[in-house]
Amino acid sequence: MEGFDRFRQRIGLAMAGKSPWGGSSGNEGNGSGGGDSGDDGGSDDKSGGPRNPWLPPGAGGKDRSRRSASIEDIFKHRGPEGPRRGGGGPNFTLPPRPGGKSWFPLIIGGLVLLGLGSTMVHQIGPKEQAVVKTLGNFTRTLDPGLQFTLPFPIETVDVEDVQGVRAVQIPGGSQAQKLILTGDQNLVDLSYIVRWNIKDLSNFKFRLVEPVETVNEVAEAAMRAAIAEKELDETFSGQGRAAIELDVRERMQSTLDAYNAGIQVLGVEIEKADPPAEVVDAFRDVQVAEQQADAARNQARGYAEQQLSIAKGEAEAFDKVYEQYRLAPVVTRQRLYYETMERVLSQTDKTIVEPSGVTPYLPLPEVKRRAQRPSVPAATNGGQ
Repeated sequence: MEGFDRFRQRIGLAMAGKSPWGGSSGNEGNGSGGGDSGDDGGSDDKSGGPRNPWLPPGAGGKDRSRRSASIEDIFKHRGPEGPRRGGGGPNFTLPPRPGGKSWFPLIIGGLVLLGLGSTMVHQIGPKEQAVVKTLGNFTRTLDPGLQFTLPFPIETVDVEDVQGVRAVQIPGGSQAQKLILTGDQNLVDLSYIVRWNIKDLSNFKFRLVEPVETVNEVAEAAMRAAIAEKELDETFSGQGRAAIELDVRERMQSTLDAYNAGIQVLGVEIEKADPPAEVVDAFRDVQVAEQQADAARNQARGYAEQQLSIAKGEAEAFDKVYEQYRLAPVVTRQRLYYETMERVLSQTDKTIVEPSGVTPYLPLPEVKRRAQRPSVPAATNGGQ
């Protein structure tokens, strides 16, 4: 950059009539052969001053020493090889064809043909299909493999992956929760994934404007319809979730088939089913209360079943006694009497003896209690 500025400065001096190799004034020309120039600092022509470096060698006349050079003079003689244009190297030209014509049209034509040929050959992957549009109208589909079409822009090819599984997350990342009303008038926060792929590429491309958005809307409508038929507890249980997922998948497929969307729904997976964030604490309290109520009901059922089994056992025992009573009424009646008196009298502290003629009373239980009392040692006189 510094060299260019210096070169530009020299050009300016030459155009102004001044030599870049020395001053033109009378005060500066004495040292190197320049004589006095008079009052106005005249030219060095008469004093034999230095030659203008911008003029070609051998230029004659009075202008030989101090004539200003023009731009044409500067760039005309700057090399031993002859005139140059713009300071560049020699112009490169292609050799002509045998007929004397240029190769340039043939090169351009070859490049155009090569570009058109690249738009005619298409390699379709094993999991892909392609739709072909002729002058903007759909004409056919291409299966996997090497396929050929007319060049662009007559026919255009759009390749699409038809076997790859695509997933839609509902709700998306920007939404915090998706509240859905259940059949028992409760709200549940649901998050689920819908997996699908392309079943018919032509319908997928030309029947739907926004396929992904359509899948989103159909999935949300099917989920709301399925949840509206279920209670809140069913959405939390694993068995209830499986039934909801199957129901949503069938509803989505039926709707998309009615649209001729060319989409196959592979599955629906519920990731989260929680109560709304605003009522989580109250919902947990309700769950705890329901668990306690279930425990109390289970305990009551256990006690009822225990008492029922005891009653059934007693009834079976009575039936067996009754069968024996029917066989021998007198003996059975006497035995029942003895067993009953034994069971009753065993709980009293009196004993009744029935000898012939008298009825003595013997306090046998009292005697027994006295015998069981610990003996108290007698007091001695020495201890007083």
